[in-house]
Amino acid sequence: MRRTWSAVAVITVAIAALGPAATTAAATASAHPARVTVTATIPVGRSPDAVAADPRTDTIYVTNADSGTVSVISGRNNTVVATIRLGRSPGGVAVNPRTDTIYVTNILSGTVSVIRGRTNTVAATIRAGRFPIGVGANPRTGTFYVTRAPNLVSVLSGRTNTVVATIRVGNSPGGVAVNPRTDTIYVTNAVSETVSVISGRTNTVVATVPVGYPAAFGVATDPQANTIYVANGDDQTVVISGRTNTVFARVRVGPCAVGAATDPRTDTTYVTNLCGNTVSVLVSCRGRAAAPGSEARCRKE
Repeated sequence: MRRTWSAVAVITVAIAALGPAATTAAATASAHPARVTVTATIPVGRSPDAVAADPRTDTIYVTNADSGTVSVISGRNNTVVATIRLGRSPGGVAVNPRTDTIYVTNILSGTVSVIRGRTNTVAATIRAGRFPIGVGANPRTGTFYVTRAPNLVSVLSGRTNTVVATIRVGNSPGGVAVNPRTDTIYVTNAVSETVSVISGRTNTVVATVPVGYPAAFGVATDPQANTIYVANGDDQTVVISGRTNTVFARVRVGPCAVGAATDPRTDTTYVTNLCGNTVSVLVSCRGRAAAPGSEARCRKE
C-alpha cells in the first residue's frame, strides 16, 4: 500500500488561550513555526467553546455556551462586530463559505441555528433531535451534518433547512469533518474509539476505522491529500488514509489532544492539547520528516 506521506513533523507551540487568539497563533505558526506569538486576545461571551472561520469574508464565529450567544469577530481588526443570541448552550459551529451561512448546534435546545453571514441574523431554527453536538458543512453540496447523542448523525439540506436522513454511527459521536472533494464525512465516536466514514452520496456508513484507546475526539480533513487527522484525547493524533480508510500513522503531540483543524493550502494540521495549553503543528511529509522545532519544511514529491 502506497502511503500518502511517510512521515509527519510535529512542532509544539505555547499559546495564551484556546479560542480566537489560538487560531491567530496557529496561523502564524504556518509561516514561522519557531516564532509564534499571540497577536490579540479578544473578549467574547461566557465559556467560549467552538470556533469556525469564513476565509472569504475574514470573519470568525465563536460559540459561547453559558451566554447562549455567538460572537462574530472581524479578522481584519480582531474585534467583536456582532453578538447573536441563540438557543440554550450553543456548541458546534460550521461555515459554508459559498453561501455565507453559519450553522450552530444548540445542545440543550435540540436545535440548529442557521445564521446569515451578511446580516448576522438568525434565518432559521431547525429541530435536529436531542442533544446536537458537532456540525460540519459541505460547501459543494450545500449539505450539513449534525452529530447527536447517543449514536446518530442528522443530514440536513442547506437549501430547505430540513432533515433529509438520519444515520446510525458509534457511541457518543462528537466531531465531524467533511471532505468536499470526495463527498465523504468523518465522525468521531468517543466511547466506541472509532471513526465512522459516511458517503455523502448514499448517506450510509461505508467504513468504521478503529483509532484505539482512549477515545476519538476532534477530527479534521486535508481534502487535497485525502487524509484525516483524529485527536485521541491522550497524547496522539491518529492519521487515516482516506483512500484505504486505514490508520497509517500515530503522531505524538501534547497532553489531552482534543481538537483538530487543517489548512489544506499549507498541508498543516493544528491540534489543541487541553492539559498542556499548547497547540501542536503537524507538517505533512512524503519524505524525511523535518526536525521538531526547526524551521525546515517538508517538500512534496
